[in-house]
Amino acid sequence: MNTNYSNNFYLSLLQEQLFNSIEAPFPRLTPRQLHNRLTFPGKATVIIGMRRSGKTYFLHQIRQEKHKQEKIPRERLPYINLEDERLAGMGVTHLSALVESYYRRFPEFRNQHTVTWCFDEIQNLSGWERFIRRLLDTEKVEIFLTGSSATLLSREIATAMRGRAWEVPILPFSFREFLAHRGVSFPENLQMITTAKRSQFEALLLDYLKTGGFPEAQGMDDTTRFRLLSDYVDVVILRDIVERHQVRNVTSLRWLVRHVLGNPGSLFSVEKFYRTLKSQGLSVSKDTLHELLKYLEDSFLVRISWMESTSERQRMVNPRKIYPIDPGFIPIFDRSGKSNLGHALETVVRVELERRGYSVTYVRIGNGYEVDFLARSPSGEQTLIQVCADLTDEETRSREVRALEQAMAKFSRAQPVLLTLTPEAAKGISGTIAVYSAAMWLLKTGGQD
Repeated sequence: MNTNYSNNFYLSLLQEQLFNSIEAPFPRLTPRQLHNRLTFPGKATVIIGMRRSGKTYFLHQIRQEKHKQEKIPRERLPYINLEDERLAGMGVTHLSALVESYYRRFPEFRNQHTVTWCFDEIQNLSGWERFIRRLLDTEKVEIFLTGSSATLLSREIATAMRGRAWEVPILPFSFREFLAHRGVSFPENLQMITTAKRSQFEALLLDYLKTGGFPEAQGMDDTTRFRLLSDYVDVVILRDIVERHQVRNVTSLRWLVRHVLGNPGSLFSVEKFYRTLKSQGLSVSKDTLHELLKYLEDSFLVRISWMESTSERQRMVNPRKIYPIDPGFIPIFDRSGKSNLGHALETVVRVELERRGYSVTYVRIGNGYEVDFLARSPSGEQTLIQVCADLTDEETRSREVRALEQAMAKFSRAQPVLLTLTPEAAKGISGTIAVYSAAMWLLKTGGQD
């Protein structure tokens, strides 16, 4: 192709996208809620998270809110999608040319008004990092980026910016967002919720534990949803891990994925899993298993909790707890045939704590007792959280409470919390332990109180 023709072709496509983004209606979306700041002066905001979790729609949400709430004109909210297959082979110079073309069209904005640039799937453009840093340094701009591919995972976008990026994670729908997507309203003051409304939320939580929070999976029948979510997992395996890291032992990787997604919250030992694979005739090193786990976490398919310990060596040698990023994955991979409500609820709480900005470990005490989570807020507050779906069984209730009481003796600064689907069965539990309906706790906007 003639070089000049190629340059003009790419520039015309970019200009078409830019002016379409200015004129086209905003897409319909369910607003996402953040628990931390969206921007940081002098940095590009990088929207990170697993594929299909809603990063692109979040870019449009940012543009829509700036237009409607801050009264910023659409002309100062350009959006460019670099996943357009017609842009394959385009260089960073074409984006530079687009910026110059934009300011020729709107010269009154340059150095006078902040322009909010949104670049979707930025990793598809070679040399994008230098372009973004130059734009931050030379123009009056806000920049929002997304990316996820076998070339560069979303978190690596931020790393490539060398200190000039501010990460904002977008996870599958929280329970609040799940309700908003369904058009279910609730008061910000949870004390105002009626008994009937509380029962409705508790029933909807059961649906959320089964369906999960991926936007595309909402409203689907079980068969279609299972196929969709299975496809999500396959894409992560093949593109974000196998292709990205040139993994050759795909069979062992699939065994690992099935195990961790089908046994959420269970103690996972690389040593034990290594022996399991070996007994099945699968050859894989322990170091490789550690690497594969890291890849799964980097791709946001799973979240990992380590055992609470002041000793790094003790932390490393003890089993980890691994959770899927979304409870919708659990019934696809859990072959036990048992009810997985407890696993699903524990998974949802683990992800919600991360969404609220808490660092999370689990606590192991003597005599086989464990507490699911020790959550630390950014300001240093500690919360011991035990998750028990059903408190009606006296033996189960006694075991869960005993674990919390023993942990309280060790972590005296931590507030003890028990989350359950059956709070009416909490009679007789010590008043020092705060018992919450899991639905009500998930509806809180932040914090543990």
